[in-house]
Amino acid sequence: MKTSNSTFALRLPTSLKIAAEAMSEKDGTSLNTLIVVAVAEKVSALETAKYFESRAAFADIEAARRFLRRPGGEPPREGDEIPKVRKAAKRSKSR
Repeated sequence: MKTSNSTFALRLPTSLKIAAEAMSEKDGTSLNTLIVVAVAEKVSALETAKYFESRAAFADIEAARRFLRRPGGEPPREGDEIPKVRKAAKRSKSR
């Protein structure tokens, strides 16, 4: 599959261009690649948010609450338990 490209003149503030060039150099990529990836990540984030908003329109809040209030099932399988150290750390963070 061949991907077509288009050329687009982009005006960046000098400080942002310098920072982007430094990042692309550190990553070993071109400035163009850094900008393409940044735009792709932003588009993906916006599309994901739009997807979840559309899914939320079909949410059944009462069914979700019933599910969360249901009696517990079987205990965790061996190895799936929450380590005691983690429980203690979690309590200390909430204080």
